[in-house]
Formats: sequence, structure tokens, C-alpha cells
Amino acid sequence: MTATATPTGHTGATKTMTMVAAINDALDIALAADDAVHIFGEDVGVMGGVFRATDGLQARYGEERVFDTPLAEAAIVGMGIGMGLAGLKPVAEIQFAGFLYPALDQILSHLGRYRHRTRSRYHLPMVIRAPYGGGVHTPEQHADSPEAILAHTPGVKVVIPSTPADAKGLLLSAINDPDPVFFFEAIKLYRSVKEDVPTGDYRVPIGKARMVTEGDDVTVICYGGMVEVAQKAAAAAAQVGIGVEVIDLRTLVPMDTDTVIASVAKTGRAVIVTEAPRTAGFHSEIAAVIAEEAIEHLRAPIVRVTGFDAPYPPFTAVEDVYRPNPLRVAKAIRQVMDY
Repeated sequence: MTATATPTGHTGATKTMTMVAAINDALDIALAADDAVHIFGEDVGVMGGVFRATDGLQARYGEERVFDTPLAEAAIVGMGIGMGLAGLKPVAEIQFAGFLYPALDQILSHLGRYRHRTRSRYHLPMVIRAPYGGGVHTPEQHADSPEAILAHTPGVKVVIPSTPADAKGLLLSAINDPDPVFFFEAIKLYRSVKEDVPTGDYRVPIGKARMVTEGDDVTVICYGGMVEVAQKAAAAAAQVGIGVEVIDLRTLVPMDTDTVIASVAKTGRAVIVTEAPRTAGFHSEIAAVIAEEAIEHLRAPIVRVTGFDAPYPPFTAVEDVYRPNPLRVAKAIRQVMDY
């Protein structure tokens, strides 16, 4: 352990962790702190999850609190809804975000509606974790980015961290939130990034963006797996004298519009980067907010760098063309500068 400042601004005891280790640590802390916390999903128990995010937790807390389920996403979410209404704190894992679709009836018809349906007499404190996104050449439906579907669902929150420290702090905040939270974890970042993560019960507030780099010329807005891509593009732009301000949203719902608008008002230019398909993605919502609240500050049209309106390509190197990369983001930065 060291005593140092992490990227999230915490000063105190830390331990170097990957993102998947930080998630495991957060789950361990939540289970130890509250008997109401239960973890379940496909292969999360004995196997410890396909990415080992729940490794060792069943052995530590028992089969009643960390348990495997059938391959039935609608049943996983539906059971979690019942558990949450009964006073528990369910933390469900959907093995990959692209497997979430069979559960959409439970999500759209029930999960986000109970506070409204019961006039706030009932809350539904449920977290649904899921790996999402590409970059590691997975099979079909293992790299989808369905966050826009969930962001369009009233009554739920959507959180997507990009660093180990944020993953731990945001997950602990999500587990202790009174409302349903979708918690998406970029597969590519699980073990590719390490940093000092605060030990103990560490929280990052939901709904607060993070300024990754400061700059005066262009604002790049991103989240999850696209943050490291934006950082590389910003570093390249700096070599030719362009100052790029990278904003990591962290939370899509609720979105920290104040931070986004303040940055765009300063730079006058906005590039939005996501790996989801282009049409009706969450990037479009960000662009709409900027147009509504900061259009008088814009010195160039808003540019989106996204995936394509096609299924995410499985296995092959075509993925490297589909998924936004630093070169595509750098070209977008140059485009808004040259307007």
C-alpha cells in the first residue's frame, strides 16, 4: 500500500489494482458491510465470473449470498426486482451487455417504474452489472454497447467507469443507491489499465463527470472504453499545438451537463466519441444538449465519432475499423479546428 493521490483526487491509503480487481474489491466490501447485498448471475459463483470479477466471493460469503443462475436473463432481472422490493440489495451480473435483450420486458415494464408506480412508497435498489464494448475480438453479441436503450428508460441510472478507482467508487455508490443502476464495464479496460485505488469503503458520486485533460481549443466528450482513445488523440493534438479538454462523463443518467456545457463554452468546439452504432446513440443526446444550451458558444459544428449502423463485427480485424481509434478522433479534432 502507498499513501498517494489517485486520479480521482483521493489522498490516503491505496493499492494498485486493475479494473476487474477494483470491481471485485467493491463487491467484497459491499457484501461484508451489509447482509442485504446478494450477488447472482451466470457463472458468478463457483467460477467467479467469466472475467473473474466475483472470484472468491462465494467461498467467502456462502452460496446463499453469491450464487449462480440459469442462462435466463429475463429471470435474472425479474428475480432481482422481487428481491429489491423485498428489502434486499440485489447485484445481478449479465454475462455480456449484448445478452441483456431478453430481459428488456422486465427492464422497460417494471424495473424503472416502481418508484412512480407506488408514488415513492417503494424503492428498488438494484444494480445490474455487465461487460460491454469491443477491443478484444470477441464473438457476436459479446461487444455490444446498448447503453442508449437503457438511458432512454425512465427510472434507471446508467454508469460507465473508465478507470479502476472510478469503477470501485461508482460501484459502491450504485449498490447503495435507492434506485436501479446499470453498471457497464468496458471489457478492454478490465486488465489493460492499473492505478492506485483507495482502500476501504470509497465512493465516487453518481452524476459527476471527470475532467481527464484540460485544454482551450476543443472539448472531447466520452466515457468508458473511449476515454483512453480520446486521451491518445488529445496527446497527438497537443504535439501540433491544439489543446484538447477530455471530459469523461462517468454517468450517462443523470448526465453532468454543467461540466459539459462549461467546457464547450470555453473551447467553442465539441467532438463526441462512443463505440455504439451511430443512429440514435447516446452521443446524439449529448449533441442535442450542447445545441440547446451552448449553441451561441460554438465555433464549429458538433462532430460525432462512433461505431457504424451495423452489428459489431465478431472475431476479425474488421473490429479495428468499426471501433473508434485515436486516428479517427484526431481527424475529428482537426475537422472542428479547421472549420
